[in-house]
Parts: sequence; structure tokens; C-alpha cells
Amino acid sequence: MDSNTLIDPYDTLLLDLDGVVYLGRDAVPGAPEALRRAAEGGVRLAYVTNNASRTPGAIAEHLSALGAPARAEDVVTSAQAAARLVAERVEPGSAVLVVGGMGLRSALRAHGLRPVSTAAEEPAAVVQGIAPDLSYGLLCEGTLAVRRGALFVAANADTTMPSGRGESPGNGAMARVIAAATGVEPVVAGKPEPPLHRESMLRTGSRRPLVVGDRLDTDIEGATNAGVDALLVLTGVTGPLDLLTAGPHRRPAYVAADLSALHRPYPAVLRSGDGWACEGWSARWDGGRLRLDGHGEAIDGLRAACTATWEAAGEGRADEDAVKAALDSSLPGEGVRRP
Repeated sequence: MDSNTLIDPYDTLLLDLDGVVYLGRDAVPGAPEALRRAAEGGVRLAYVTNNASRTPGAIAEHLSALGAPARAEDVVTSAQAAARLVAERVEPGSAVLVVGGMGLRSALRAHGLRPVSTAAEEPAAVVQGIAPDLSYGLLCEGTLAVRRGALFVAANADTTMPSGRGESPGNGAMARVIAAATGVEPVVAGKPEPPLHRESMLRTGSRRPLVVGDRLDTDIEGATNAGVDALLVLTGVTGPLDLLTAGPHRRPAYVAADLSALHRPYPAVLRSGDGWACEGWSARWDGGRLRLDGHGEAIDGLRAACTATWEAAGEGRADEDAVKAALDSSLPGEGVRRP
């Protein structure tokens, strides 16, 4: 690694998967190469995902096929966090109804719990995670068990999940079926809630981690809740407009177009008059509008705009129309995905 690069202060990368390393089955361009370079430089890689449908071994196999360095022990899933959460609240060996896939079943067995598929088996808990073949029948079994008093745990609350064709319904959307039918809200294990990051810290022993993600509501807010730095990459669901109008708990320490930024110096955003400057760009708020001027890489303009906008918004959120007008007129779109 070069000296004074973004990655230098950190010993571990806690990496989201969908939208950061891959989209669907395909790698995000340049991501495997950036991760290999980080690993070769001695940085620990931990793949931290809200997706509970697959086992760590299956995920590691997929990552390896894409060219990213990964072993099963490098993968931390919301299924593992959910299983630990359940194991801490029910008796050893308890039956747990799984509304999901093999990832959840494997994680529960690792904690000495017994996965089941029907409410008739009197489960102590119901754990729900996204699965491609999730059926109405299984949702019914989960509903019956929760109505009878079973603990209700959701692996994550993501309302959508990215794919190569766009955003698909996520586990959070599916969990609303049981919640609506029972009036019981699930305990959530995945990001941005603490259990998944706690699981990641326990498994990696990290002293100075950097969370890397593409979602403000899970990855970045989760990093804030854990008290660690975060890098937002624009290869997934978040665009510039989302970023600029983010609330205080969803503002990352770093913003980059993709993972290649890990191996370059991160440009400083400096006070300039009544605004902020980054490389060839300047940004300030004037008359209730964001004024963004400059030239060079658009990502640097976005960095300056973020600092100026978040300062102006304080504990609130910036006006979307005022921000969008500046983006439309100033950023050419090179290096930054459009809103």
C-alpha cells in the first residue's frame, strides 16, 4: 500500500457485500482487486452481511470465485448474529422455527439450537431471514408460533436488497407480514442494530475497524451506533442526493466512488471563506441554496458539498430541492452516480 492512504489507520475492514463487493452474482468492477491489495498489505478482511440466506462457506466460495480473498471464517452474517441473540434468550437445545434458508439453520445448530419448520413443534423462538423460496406456508407457521408467545427475531430489517436488475424486496419487507399479522415487532439482529457489529468485533478481534458500505440506513448508521468510522461507496443503493440529505447518524467519515479509494490519499476538505473546498471544488450555502462550483473529479465536489451541507443542516436534514438544484447544475456525473 502507498503511504498516507485512506486505509492506513485501520487494521480491519468490515465490508458489506451487496452493493460493495458484488451486485447479484457479479463483482463490482475493481472491488476484488482492491480487496486483494488490502489483504496483501496486512489488513484483515471481514465480510459483514445482513443477508441471512446463505452459509458463510457458500458466501466465501462466491467471493473466491469473483477473485476476492475470503474464507468461511472471514464471513459474518446476520444469521450468526441472530442465532447468538436467540441462544442468549432461550434454553439450550430449544426448538426454533426458521422462516428462511440454510444460513439460519446452520447458524442455529452452531449454537446448539434445533431448527424446526412448524408451529406444532412448539418453538421457543421464530427467526426470519430472506430466502429465494420463502413461502406463504412458512410465513403462516411463523405467525402461529409468534401468536402463541414465541420470541420473534428478524435477521435484518432491510426493506430492499440490491441485485443486478435493481432493488428487490428485502427481509424487512417480508418480516412486516408476521409483524402485521401478530402485532409483535421483531428483535432485529442485523445492521444498524448492535448485534451484528458485536458479532463482527468478537470474531475479528479488531482494534481499529473501518466499516465499508453502500447503505446509509444500515451500514453507516450501524457504524455510528458502534462508534467506529465508515466509508460510503457509491456502487450500490445510495446516490449523491441521499448522501447530502442524510441525517446526523447516517453521515460517513469518508465518501468514495468505489473501493479503489482505499489505496489513495483521502483529499482534505478545508475551510474556504464562508464555505468548504476539496481539490478544485468549493461549496457553500447561500440564501437557502447549495452553491457548488469547480472542476476536476466529481467525487471531490461531492465531498465538499457534503461538508458544507451537513454543517448547514446541523442536527437536521438539508432541503432536498435546494440540494438537487446544485447537483443538476454543477456535477457532470463523472465518478459520481447521479441521484
